[in-house]
Amino acid sequence: MRRIGLLLALCACLAASWLIANPLGAAQTAAVATAVATPVPPQELGDIPVILLVDQNSGQTLFERKPDLRFVPASMTKVMTAWVAFEQMAAGKLRPEQNFTMRPETWAAWHDKRSSMNMQSGQSASLDMLLHGLTTVSANDGAVVLAEGIGGSVPGFSDLMNAEAAKLGMTNSHFATPNGWPDGGATYVSAHDMVRLGDALITRHGEFYHRYFGQKQFTWNNLTQQNHDPTLGVVPGADGIKTGHTNEAGFNFLGSAERGGRRLLMVIGGAKSEEQRNAASRALLEWGFAGWQNRALFARGARVGAAKVQGGNARQVDLLAAHPIAATLPGAGGKVTALHLVYRGPLRAPFAKGAQVAELEIEVSGMPPSRVPLVAAQGIGKAGPLDRLTNGLMGLIP
Repeated sequence: MRRIGLLLALCACLAASWLIANPLGAAQTAAVATAVATPVPPQELGDIPVILLVDQNSGQTLFERKPDLRFVPASMTKVMTAWVAFEQMAAGKLRPEQNFTMRPETWAAWHDKRSSMNMQSGQSASLDMLLHGLTTVSANDGAVVLAEGIGGSVPGFSDLMNAEAAKLGMTNSHFATPNGWPDGGATYVSAHDMVRLGDALITRHGEFYHRYFGQKQFTWNNLTQQNHDPTLGVVPGADGIKTGHTNEAGFNFLGSAERGGRRLLMVIGGAKSEEQRNAASRALLEWGFAGWQNRALFARGARVGAAKVQGGNARQVDLLAAHPIAATLPGAGGKVTALHLVYRGPLRAPFAKGAQVAELEIEVSGMPPSRVPLVAAQGIGKAGPLDRLTNGLMGLIP
């Protein structure tokens, strides 16, 4: 893993006090860590077993409680279902206007299963409508219609879900259903994994995210239903993402809010009641915005640095910020002490433009280091004969 200090190289972007990398010795760093007070978490969190709050701009965890514990997601599962559809739409394999039909056997199994679009046997709906039903009113029937239409069957679609989870590094998650209906524990997630999924959803598919998530209501077949998101219209800047509830799972929520270019992602898992989940979700987001401040580092798309490339038609690639990058500081103090490029390198070609190939590590006094993704500014293909000759000659130059 390659780790390169950046502070000297980034002096034009940062305040003067940041120009020296790692200015504190180990003993001094420890002293600062004990001196910097972090905000007191809100009492509304109570005894909820799983909680996580992350600042997307810095990757910094602001609060956590058992973030790697596996738990049953219930309808939060539908976020992965939407992700699979978004990925295929982005790849040109699906179109929003493409229609999918409710099979008679699917209707028989799902027409009376709680949250529903109330699709009838033999009725068709566009992918666009199915996604709205999925994300806004948590349509169990719509999720299965979508899954069967894309994957051929629920097991076939579940394979796609698990393949995508593996790509995203969701190591504590497994999916056996597209809608989160109780399946004996075969479907499970962790808070860290769900934040990872939410981050990817917003970063890679922002246009789809804002179209399908955060909508207050959905109308289908002359029936208007409301979104049960506890933060929409209550917490300023809240724009999703998905609730979940079964007797087995308790009351869950994967949420997000953005204010002034700063975005927070949060998970509540296993709350005892809807009231507890809702109060905790609102309080946690407000605490995250009020108790912490961000120091802007890079705008989205800004060049952060460069990485060496091996076996490609170029010897290096510029690294860009995948989203706005900042350092998150406790309201009581703290300062940025170091920035580092981190990547497993030299990077091996080929890779595509926009592929995540590196990370920026941010060190803040009194807090654990955090990392945010960096993407390739351009695609790098495999080296041809002339490229290999040029690279070999350039390698001889000191």
